[in-house]
Parts: sequence; C-alpha cells; structure tokens
Amino acid sequence: MGKIQVSTDFHGKKYTIETGVIAKQAHGAALVTCGETVVLAAATAADKPREGVDFFPLTVDFIEKYYASGKIPGSFFKREARPSTDATLTARLIDRPIRPLFPAGFRNDVNIVITVLSYDGVNTPDHLGMVAASAALSISKIPFQGPIGGVVVGRLDGRLVINPSPEELERSTLELSIAGTREAVMMVEAEAGLLTEEQMLEALDFGHQELKKLIDLQEELAQKTGAPKMPLDLILPDEALAQKITARISGDMAKALAVDGKLAKYAAIDALQAKLLAELKTELGGEEFAKKEKEIKEIFHDVEKTAVRGMIIDEGRRLDGRRLDELRPLSSAVGLFKRTHGSALFTRGETQALVITTLGTADDEQMIDGLDPTYKKKFFLHYNFPPYSVGEVGRMGSPGRRELGHGNLAERGLKAVLPEHKDFPYTIRVVSEITESNGSSSMASICGGSLSLMDAGVPIKAPVAGIAMGLIKNDGGKYQILTDIMGLEDHLGDMDFKVAGTRDGITALQMDIKIVGVTREIMAKALAQARDGRLFLLDHLRNTLPAVRGELNQYAPRIESLMIPVDRIGELIGPGGKNIKKIQETYKVSVDIEETGKVNIASADGLSLRAAKDYIAAMMREIEIGDVFENAKVVKIIEIGAFVEVAPGKQGLVHISEIAPRRIARVEDVLSIDQAVKVKCIKIDERGRYNFTIKNA
Repeated sequence: MGKIQVSTDFHGKKYTIETGVIAKQAHGAALVTCGETVVLAAATAADKPREGVDFFPLTVDFIEKYYASGKIPGSFFKREARPSTDATLTARLIDRPIRPLFPAGFRNDVNIVITVLSYDGVNTPDHLGMVAASAALSISKIPFQGPIGGVVVGRLDGRLVINPSPEELERSTLELSIAGTREAVMMVEAEAGLLTEEQMLEALDFGHQELKKLIDLQEELAQKTGAPKMPLDLILPDEALAQKITARISGDMAKALAVDGKLAKYAAIDALQAKLLAELKTELGGEEFAKKEKEIKEIFHDVEKTAVRGMIIDEGRRLDGRRLDELRPLSSAVGLFKRTHGSALFTRGETQALVITTLGTADDEQMIDGLDPTYKKKFFLHYNFPPYSVGEVGRMGSPGRRELGHGNLAERGLKAVLPEHKDFPYTIRVVSEITESNGSSSMASICGGSLSLMDAGVPIKAPVAGIAMGLIKNDGGKYQILTDIMGLEDHLGDMDFKVAGTRDGITALQMDIKIVGVTREIMAKALAQARDGRLFLLDHLRNTLPAVRGELNQYAPRIESLMIPVDRIGELIGPGGKNIKKIQETYKVSVDIEETGKVNIASADGLSLRAAKDYIAAMMREIEIGDVFENAKVVKIIEIGAFVEVAPGKQGLVHISEIAPRRIARVEDVLSIDQAVKVKCIKIDERGRYNFTIKNA
C-alpha cells in the first residue's frame, strides 16, 4: 500500500495522521504526530467471537516508552515494567468513548495498543492516542461505528484553549478531556477550579466543535485507505425465545424489582432467574437447555433492563421509590479514631466510605517518574474497593483500573480546595475504604474526604460534595435524568455523569455513556439537577462538621518554618549533610530545605520542634558588633583567654582582659569548660573572626 498521510493545521500546529509503513500486519495502524510528539496505535480483532462470554472483550493498552522523552527507566531491570498510574488512566480515557461504538452482540476480541514513540514535553500524548486509536479502527476491517475526535480544553485567563501544554495546564483553571462523534459527546473527564455550570457548558461546546476537525481528518484518511469491514457474526438472542420468556416473567420481574434493599432485591431477582432456568430445563430437555442457557440468561437480563427503564421513563418511578431528583438517606460521622490524623464515615443509602487523612512531611511526598520530568506530589488520594463491600468473596490484590480511576476522580474533586503548600507545608494522603457499595462510591469518597480533611485540621477553602447523575433514554427520544443513582440504575442506564464541587462551582466532572452520545440539552439539565443535589449534600456536610478543626490531631506532625539566606543553604546542610543529620538526630525532627531558603521543621513533639528551630535560627544568625548572647558556652581555654560558642558553629575569643572587671592571673580562676556566660560582640576583624567581652556584656 505504501505510506498514506493526511495533515491539517489544528490550532496553530501541524496535525498529521499516517498509515502504511509501520505495523502493517495489524488490522489497522495509525501514526499521529503533533509537534515532535508521535503516537502509534495498532488495532487487531479475532476472526471469530469468543465463546462463553456475554460482553464485548475489548482491551485498550496505553504504553509509555521512556525512550520517547530521552529517559532510561529507573527500575532495577532498566526496562519498563507495569503501566504507571497515568498510563492506566489514559487507557481508560481512550476505552470509554470507543467501547459504545461497536455493534450490539459483537463478541470478537479486539485489542488496541497505543505506544508513545516520541514526546516533546509540550504536546501531550493522551489526546493524540485517542485519535490514533480511532483512526486505526476506522481504516481497519473491524466494525467500528466511529470515528471519534478527542481534545483537551484548558482555560487561561478566562480564554478557552485547545490541547494546552503541561506548563499551560499548571496555570489553567480547567483541564477538560472530551471525546465525541460528530453528533454528540461520548466521554468527559475534567478537573476544574470552581467553574460555574455555564462556564463548563461553554467549554464542552467549544471542545465538541473543535474535535470535529479531527474527525474530518480521519474520514479523509479512511477514504484513501479504508479496508472493507469484516463479516459480522453477532451473538443476538432468539426473538421467539425472547418473546416467550418476556411474557412469562414480566409480572414477576416487576414484583422482584419492588423488593426493598439492594441485597434482598438481588436475591429476589436471582430466585426468579433460578425458577425460570429450572422450568425451561424441564421443557427443553437437558441437552437443548445446555446449548441455550447463556442465551436465556441474557434474555432474562434484557427483561430486567427493560422493566427498570420502563418504570423510570413511563412512570417516573425509581426502584427504591424515590423521586427522580431525590437523594438517598444520608448519615455522617467524624473523629472515629484517636490515632489517625483525620477520619470520617460517610453513608448515602447503601454506599459507605470510611475516609482517613494522614499528614506527613516532605519525606512522604510521592515521586512520579514518567515521560515528563520527575516530580513530587504533595497530595494524593487512594481508593480501595474490597469484595466484602458488595457482599462477595474475592481476592485482595493491587488496585485495578477501576480503583485507580475512581481514586483519581476523587483526588481531582478535592484538589482545588486544598491550601497552598507555602501556607500548609504538609504532604497530605487521603485513603477511601469503601465498606459498603450500591453505586456512586467515588462521589461518597469526595464527601467523606472533605469531612476527613476538615477533621484533620487541613484548612480547605470550602467543603466539596460529589453526586452521580444517571440517564434513561428510549428510542423515541424521551429521557429522564436521575439524581444519585444506585448500582442497578447505573448498570441498566445509559449514562453515569459524576459532578463534584463546592457552593461556588465545579471542581471535577466525569461522564461515561453506553449509547451513541448525549446532547447539550441533556448535559445542561444534568448539570443543573446535579447542582441542586450538591447543595443539599453540602448542607449535610456542614451539619456534620461546621468548620475545619482549630488544631491538628495530637499525633499529627507539627511543621514550623523559617527563612534563611539562599547562599547559606550549603552551610546549614554541612559537608556531606553533616550538620542537617546532626540536627535531625539530636532533636528527633525532620528538616526539609527548599530552594527558596525556606526551612520546614517537622515533629510530633512541640518542645523538640521549637528547640530545633531555635538551633537553626541561632546557627543562621548574622552576628553584628553590639549583639549580646545570654548563654554563650565556654568551649576552650587558652593562656590569653577563652573561646566561647554563641551559636551553632559560631565561636569567638574573649581576651583575658575582657573576662572580669579586675585583673586576673589565670583564665581558669574564673572560667571552666562548658560554663554558660553572657557575652557581647565588640569586634569583627577582616577575616570574620569575632571578639567578645564578658565584663562589659
């Protein structure tokens, strides 16, 4: 085929997609270049459906190669190991808008591998990877109903920008990743600095309009090189069997769905399915039933889905009897444990998050090593979802993609309200343990996280609450927006739209959908309804804990700071770190020195903290003629006088004539080693040597 390439000018940069040279044995491969960043996506599909699965087996891998930015991995083996958290989150970001765009009943394995080959530190590879994946699928034989475009929207000085650089994102009040088709938005992920609903809608509109230009570019490429699509072998239910089962169980399904409580409801649904399977096994015979068992279960699930959706769309009635805009019952508590620095238990319906805050020092910062220059995080949130939270048995292991994604969303939701590090120089770790779950656990983590931070005495700017909105939409275009969705509404619905924020604005946003896009009208209504729910939640949080604790937990480290001249940092550290090590060992404190000359001293013991601070202050004190020192220590006696130490590392001579108001024959007659004396500086020679007096102090 040879090289085929299409290019366009996209917001002042050349944006290129090419194929036909690299990865020619993949079913579709696309190389996307912007600036000096290059991303390769290769898509392949199995020829036949995978047997025994009732889901679409799509795998998206995002691979960060360190050579892309001229780095060598820092691991023992000096090669890339498991994907970083950022790579995993980017893979999820690409998976979410692509997954709904495959035909219903398609069960062939599809694998998309996105590899970052070159990274210039300006044009980030996340949105390029999304376009590359879409382009690879679009020109392949794989039945993809795209293409999609993807961009990042930033907001600098009130102006919306497309695909900002990492440096620009540091100054931006918005980082919005958005993907969609020409007709509608498919995926949204955002971190915001208290933007209003109107400002967020403006950014969504802007991003959606601009990403269409990338769809145009992919369609141009597909026209030049697109392969014929593979024959479809869809796994769809038998219509006659589906009608038979629907007629048989519809009434009983409505009764099962009406049962109160998540576990009781699920038990009633399971019992109904078991009854149906037993009856059909008798009617069909063992051999025929074995062939159709999976199909019967799929049909049963479809009946359940249709019943739930019909109840909400046609009757405006939810499974637990709530109004469409009503939240589940709330309860919260703080200060649960004495030894933890901050703790909160937040419960909404049958979803519960136990959230713990721990305060640390600079030694506890998280080192992030990826394609960008290595940096340290001073705030991070970890999310854990043990199997007992949903009444199941399972193995506990490393966090998966879901846990990393939920934790990242909750972290983004709280980040905007944290104090500046210069004002609160702590490393902050928040851990959300999901102890019970029936939907919206990431939003519960944000609510519990706010309370936990306040309980720890972290001076956040305002509490943050998070709420998950749902959508049920039928083929006729009629839809209902649901506030605070529970698990079954999420599972059987069309959208999971999570919104976090304070009273003044939005701090985080995430949208996943299962249909082919949502319109601006739906997003506007969901945002407005989410705001009402958020304000209700914030009132609840305020009633639980009206304000940030006035002081830190007694077991939390105390940090005090002082400034020293930048040119004297080396003096404080000492040769090979000798001075700083001595201070830390002597006073049992942690000392962190910033490039600006700011020295942070941390200890849970207030007396040790103050003693270390006084020691450093004295060590850094500039001595002038006339300065008086109350507790100078005699460190050496010689024939003509005594040397005294007035501050760490600062010594000077008291001549024998300056020791007493009378003439003395021997210094030892008046002074002894380690004796504390009051002295005054009377001379500093050209070499910086000090002379002191005792008699005139």
